[in-house]
Amino acid sequence: MPEPKHTDRRDAMLSIARAGVAGIGIAALLSGCSTAAERRVKARGGSLGEPIPEDPIVVNRPWTPDRNAVAVRPGTLTDSVPAGVYTRQQWAKGDPKPWLADPMGMIRRITVHHDAIDAAATGSPAKIAARLDSIRRSHLARGWADIGYHYAIDAEGRVWQGRPLTLQGAHVADQNQNNLGIVLLGNFEHQMPSPKAVESLDRLIATEMRRFGISLSEIRTHREMARTECPGRNLQRAMDATRTRGGRLASLAAGDISG
Repeated sequence: MPEPKHTDRRDAMLSIARAGVAGIGIAALLSGCSTAAERRVKARGGSLGEPIPEDPIVVNRPWTPDRNAVAVRPGTLTDSVPAGVYTRQQWAKGDPKPWLADPMGMIRRITVHHDAIDAAATGSPAKIAARLDSIRRSHLARGWADIGYHYAIDAEGRVWQGRPLTLQGAHVADQNQNNLGIVLLGNFEHQMPSPKAVESLDRLIATEMRRFGISLSEIRTHREMARTECPGRNLQRAMDATRTRGGRLASLAAGDISG
């Protein structure tokens, strides 16, 4: 990731101090991977759609898609999340501000990031929830509508809902339109992504590809779209491998969703 501005680093440190999040030091870059301010528009009606139903929680193994889930028409926008995903009600201490974001429209691509925080993304769901909410509040301090990403994945392979899919994210400067953002928690310039996290990432991407009719060629990493180190060299290697012929994501996208 590019070096954040000093004001951004100071805001991040203040956010951490207020949050009292154990295990996240002052070097944590809670500003995440976004590099430009979000375009602000007045939302029509300000509605985020129907309430998101409670989903079962998968705690100690990589997230697995629900084989019996009803698929939606390709390109259809929905705020629902796949079964087994932690909903934002289970971690966020506030609601999005839809009047500060553009509507998503159709979803046509997926971009993968890391949060660039060196602290290990392991531990109890409460610990991960605190980390995510700290990132959310840091992003709100920038004047954004919510956390910039639509999904987050921790080192245990747990998947967390972020910003509602009805709202454009704030994760790739000037390229958030129709772009679903997924962040893995960790700094993968320095760390290796856990096998559980990578497996859950592959399964989540494959599920969303099918749900929204996205081709494998539209699965990108942040550094493939902008001048940045995100998602870190080690996660980049994993993404390169999984998208190639015979890679897990390529196989899942071709139909072997069971992995």
